[in-house]
Amino acid sequence: MKLFSLDLPASKIARLTWLSDNTTESRCNYFREVIYWHQEDEKDEVLSWTIELDESYFWPTRVKWKRWRWAWWKVKVFGLLKRNGKVYTEIIDDISAKTLHKIIRWNVDQESIINTDWWNSYYGLVDLLYEKYYKVTHSNNEFARGKRHINWIESFRSYCKRRLTKFNWVPKHKFEVHLKESEFRFNCWLQKEDIYKQLRKLVKKFHLLG
Repeated sequence: MKLFSLDLPASKIARLTWLSDNTTESRCNYFREVIYWHQEDEKDEVLSWTIELDESYFWPTRVKWKRWRWAWWKVKVFGLLKRNGKVYTEIIDDISAKTLHKIIRWNVDQESIINTDWWNSYYGLVDLLYEKYYKVTHSNNEFARGKRHINWIESFRSYCKRRLTKFNWVPKHKFEVHLKESEFRFNCWLQKEDIYKQLRKLVKKFHLLG
């Protein structure tokens, strides 16, 4: 569990512990399952105060060529981050206004200050009674205007993609559990919490180790 908390691949954990690859892989999958259900429990919390929103594309296998042309078959992820709080993510079918507005209305308090990029699916948030809505236009080299920015949620996106490259990316059917693991680790960093101690609590809570 300590080695997993250090974010080591199962193959390296196997070499350090003299256990078989199958044993370490199975144990890491247990831990990821614990984290997944914990994050699913957490996502029902309504976000308030200052919120950053961002939509992004992920793909388990690195694709450098024709990146934008092939974006439609990447995994679409919508992220919501409460400053000085936590980040929440959700895999979505599309990044249309209908889809994003539904998630925002369900998860974000109407008194919140919302920060987004220029993506036009965010237009109309004022009509949904989100009156404190601000955006930055990256295409105009505008990344921050005082406290109006989405730097934290973009930091999470970069962190998550770096994690996937460290593991040589992951199979598509395992992407969601790795996404939730990245979410958990990033939240521990934001909250200045020890990942190992938090993981021990979750294992006891969900009783998945028997």
